[in-house]
Amino acid sequence: MKKLVLAALLASSTASANPRALPFTYTTDTLAPGQAELEQTVDLVPLRGNDPNTGKLSSYLGSVFQTELEIGVADRLELALYFTFQPMMNTDLIQNQAKLFDSNGIKQRVRYIFADPGEWPIDVGVYGELAENDHEFEFEGKLLLQHRFDRLRVAANLWAEYELYFASDAQGNHQRDIVINPTLGATYEIDPRFSVGLDSWLRGEYPTNPAPATRRFALGPEYYIGPSVMMSFGKVWWTVAAYGRVTDTDHRLVAGDPYGKVWFRTMIGYNL
Repeated sequence: MKKLVLAALLASSTASANPRALPFTYTTDTLAPGQAELEQTVDLVPLRGNDPNTGKLSSYLGSVFQTELEIGVADRLELALYFTFQPMMNTDLIQNQAKLFDSNGIKQRVRYIFADPGEWPIDVGVYGELAENDHEFEFEGKLLLQHRFDRLRVAANLWAEYELYFASDAQGNHQRDIVINPTLGATYEIDPRFSVGLDSWLRGEYPTNPAPATRRFALGPEYYIGPSVMMSFGKVWWTVAAYGRVTDTDHRLVAGDPYGKVWFRTMIGYNL
């Protein structure tokens, strides 16, 4: 009898959470109405900058921290608020550091799924986001696609952004960028508390005002792929993934390049 009670409690606790088994690829799962979840994401990327004393390249670890509050507001409808922070190393140690993709700022987003899971041959949802950070406004949209094969789940995000920079050039032109950032992943649920997956993402930035005469490595597009592991402990879940860059593998990083050879992302969530 005690075992049955414990199992029921564990199942109830597990069901209340909404874990992210793939750190870059969104699935079509949403929180139930009235639920809320707090998530913390950390990106770590080995990069190169300049040693101010010698002028030579020096390695450092680029990082971004993102805190997110998700709220279920209706069936298949979810809102979220974000705070992002990108710390920079002391410039007395490292100069010409890269700007990663989420700078200091805030975001607001909505995710809506058109039908209950499995009702359509492919689960379909949409995701819209506004971001305001220290150098730009950003408008982001995703088409979320997912299909389940029993314990195996395959998901894809058709993802694009439009960025409006605050700064202007000598002619008064404010830079405008179109960014493509599609993702594709698959995750297999070994049991409700443990999943393994393979996640991938591509990012390319295309300035339009003005457009550069030649493309730099820092504009991409660059493609990453790697394994992920998700563990759920009832109301708390943890996902970690390591990605390797599979494009421009012969490129040697220079100061300011944002695409390291490897990219690590970890997420932890707590259902409130």
